[in-house]
Amino acid sequence: MNEGIRRTIPDEIHEPVNPRRASTVILARSENGKPQVYLLKRSTKSRFMPDNYVFPGGTVSSGDCEDELWMSHIDLDLREMTHRFGGDLTESEGLAHGVAAIRETFEEAGVFLGSVDEGFHRDLQVFYENRLARALPKGWFREWVISGRRTLAFSRLTPWAHWITPKIRPQRYDTRFFFAVLPSGQTCIPDTRETPWGIWVSPEEGLAMNLKREIALSPPTMVTLHELSKYRDMGELQKDLETRTWGVARLPRTIPLTKGFLSLLPWDPMYQEDGEKIIQEMTAVDLLAPGEPLSRLRFEKGIWVPVKI
Repeated sequence: MNEGIRRTIPDEIHEPVNPRRASTVILARSENGKPQVYLLKRSTKSRFMPDNYVFPGGTVSSGDCEDELWMSHIDLDLREMTHRFGGDLTESEGLAHGVAAIRETFEEAGVFLGSVDEGFHRDLQVFYENRLARALPKGWFREWVISGRRTLAFSRLTPWAHWITPKIRPQRYDTRFFFAVLPSGQTCIPDTRETPWGIWVSPEEGLAMNLKREIALSPPTMVTLHELSKYRDMGELQKDLETRTWGVARLPRTIPLTKGFLSLLPWDPMYQEDGEKIIQEMTAVDLLAPGEPLSRLRFEKGIWVPVKI
């Protein structure tokens, strides 16, 4: 199609910024044996990916980094945790990312991945009320866990992927994507502020809704749904999770176009090529079917769509 690069904007328009550490949880459940995932719509006022549908998650806070405290409130010992979350993460980093994943899932989706006692549902109601009234003080999660002698279920978290925001974005995050199954007896309830709405969808439904412009998926969410769509049932997915690791960091390369953007994932065969050459060799914009190998996305008319090479 020979669409030229917008000359006034280089491939990477911002100076490199050290990405902030963050954690995300792909929260899933089984529906008739098939996997469904929970997506939250980000607020229109959000500075990062407004109106996009994403998985629960957020930045790692200073309170998530108290090693001695949190090691006494997780259900894995140091060796087990390191084996589970290791790879390129140090023990302290793995611990902090796990704490942030559970805290953010609780704050945004109202689901606690941890121990549940007789007083939990009473405390849960108080939490919902305080969250709705925006009355959760800084450090509330730390105090809530300590006062209730609660245990964070690190054993429920499985590494899925490692994403780094492209350098073209002014806000950048170094994010660990975890996978977790919704605990029995709990219900997802969005916080109504940062995430005003939430939906359960199958991977195929989510991808189809994006193409119909019923929802707008963020690029990492879209890639994840494509990956999940290859599994025939929840059992096959959980079997694969037994050996899943973070894998190679996913740092997309985003190239501005005359209309929109083109985003290449690190495994795209032209990831290292000159930007103009990439655009010149784009002869068509054929959409990719769910389950097909995905390595590039195009942003057009307000949504990201998967395209063939």
